[in-house]
Amino acid sequence: MVNKTFYFALILTIVLMTISQNLFSQTDKKIPDYSMTERKDIPVEFTWKIEDLYPNDDAWKSDKDAAVDMISKVDALQKSWTESSSNMLSMLELISDINKKSGVLYAYASHQSAADIGDTKFQKMEGELQSIFVNYYAKLSFINPDILALGKDKLDTYFSQEPKLKPYSFMLYDILRSKEHILPEEQQKIVSMTGLFSGIPSKTANMLNDMELPSVDVKLSDGSKVTLNYANYVKYRGDKDPANRSLVMREFWNNMKNFENTFSILQDGAVKNHLFNAKVKKFENCLDAKLFNDNIPREVYTNLIKSVKENLDPLHRYLKLKQKLLKLDKYRYEDIYASAVPSVEKIYTFKESENLIKESMKPLGDEYQSALDEAYNNRWMDIYPNKNKESGAYSGGVYGVHPYVKLNYNGEYESVSTVAHELGHAMHSYFSNKYQPFVTSDYTIFLAEIASTFNENMLMEYMLKNETDDMYKLFILDAYLDQVRGTLYRQTLFADFELAMHEKVEEGKTLTADWLNEKYLSLTREYYGHDKGVTQVDDYIQREWSRIPHFYYNFYVFQYSTGIISSMALAEMVLSGGEKERDSYLTMLKSGGKDFSINILKEAGVDMTTKEPYEKAFKRFDYLV
Repeated sequence: MVNKTFYFALILTIVLMTISQNLFSQTDKKIPDYSMTERKDIPVEFTWKIEDLYPNDDAWKSDKDAAVDMISKVDALQKSWTESSSNMLSMLELISDINKKSGVLYAYASHQSAADIGDTKFQKMEGELQSIFVNYYAKLSFINPDILALGKDKLDTYFSQEPKLKPYSFMLYDILRSKEHILPEEQQKIVSMTGLFSGIPSKTANMLNDMELPSVDVKLSDGSKVTLNYANYVKYRGDKDPANRSLVMREFWNNMKNFENTFSILQDGAVKNHLFNAKVKKFENCLDAKLFNDNIPREVYTNLIKSVKENLDPLHRYLKLKQKLLKLDKYRYEDIYASAVPSVEKIYTFKESENLIKESMKPLGDEYQSALDEAYNNRWMDIYPNKNKESGAYSGGVYGVHPYVKLNYNGEYESVSTVAHELGHAMHSYFSNKYQPFVTSDYTIFLAEIASTFNENMLMEYMLKNETDDMYKLFILDAYLDQVRGTLYRQTLFADFELAMHEKVEEGKTLTADWLNEKYLSLTREYYGHDKGVTQVDDYIQREWSRIPHFYYNFYVFQYSTGIISSMALAEMVLSGGEKERDSYLTMLKSGGKDFSINILKEAGVDMTTKEPYEKAFKRFDYLV
């Protein structure tokens, strides 16, 4: 008979060992740190497979020369390209081939530049392409006027004569829709040439922010010293110690004060470029010019801002709840990135994040799972930070190859969610490229930000359903609510600010640092309830605008907000529905740009021209709070 005391001791030892092993397995997990490692020394398995584009620089140069040769053939076809359906097909196929090649050429240079912005070789390669293709697009200035001169009846005849022209029909009919805003050929050539320098404000701001601005050193509460580059700012702004959060945010943004006048000049130049393009194409304002291309009603933009401002109470309730959970006497803006469940610390290896993401996407079926396998098994992703790697994350599709996903993975749940987000973009590109001809494969940003936030919704729902630790569930729920805060509320704040910037310039005014600071601070205080005692927003936050790259992208950010509103509705449809709902969503991913985004989304089950999606989103957020 086993001695009971010994037996109890044995069981206790086993239990303690199990607990110890579990604790060890969690706390001992280490995410590789290559943040100060030269790009050439990063293990290849953690990098994207750039050789799928070109095996080396020589192959890239050879294909660049081939593109130049193809471009030279445009002139010979120009004079007679609308004289017959066959001539038109020859011209359009040549243009498609050139555009397809340009996508691969740009991807090779730009992805490697993003992986190491300190290597000027790739910047030079991008510069070469820019010169080539700006001239190429100027050369194509005859397309729109010639289609307008041809007219709808003749175009209809050509489509009936030549079935291979069908993929080009949406593009060509849309030219007819744009008649009032199409310039004569010679004027369009001049406007096209502005592409040689129009992107300089954005590129300069990115170079300053990501590489050249001097960083300050801070001493954290535990005595450790940290250099506040942007990666460390993101890491420590959500620190569990309120003193560290405050220190990091204040020092980072106070340091930006030294450069606010430079950034204001760059921002002013970018917005005035938007105004130039709007006015020369006979639009009353910049917003109408931007929305016209995808036929999005202006009301979608203005109703978004109006709806969010009318529904700030759920956000304020969430922030007050965070204050309570964080046990703070006063909730400050520097507390917004802190988890409301600071006692929970959990790190996921990249393999563990892969398993979570794949499991959460199972409701989308086998085809989606197979595409995810492709992404993970064939090195579509560049995973960890390295020295001089561009901050943030993105996904870029390359027709005929595969998408490329840039990450800066750190193992936290937010980083896992970012992987899911970027894979949403990648899957959208993958399916669009698989099911659409090149000419209609390029979907708009309005749709892109649905596929990405849809994946974040799916991941959150899976975690809430399968996580066994209630405290960690609370952590995940807080992370999701903070994502909605950041994507729905914060991006709408950005959209509000962006509209104000453009309206200021449209009045003939200049964007100065003082005006930008004052406007940004007032909006931030309004959205976060500063005057209502919800969130204390101190003056130094006024410079946050200078670090938002999307403000150079011409009314880009509102699509994050409309995207998450749409994705919340679609995720609910997929999870509560069956094959029909799943297939409706997948059909959206496979539709590329074959129709206007509003119509593609409406076919999937969400009509953004109505109040219903907005009301559902705010109701869902309020319920989760």
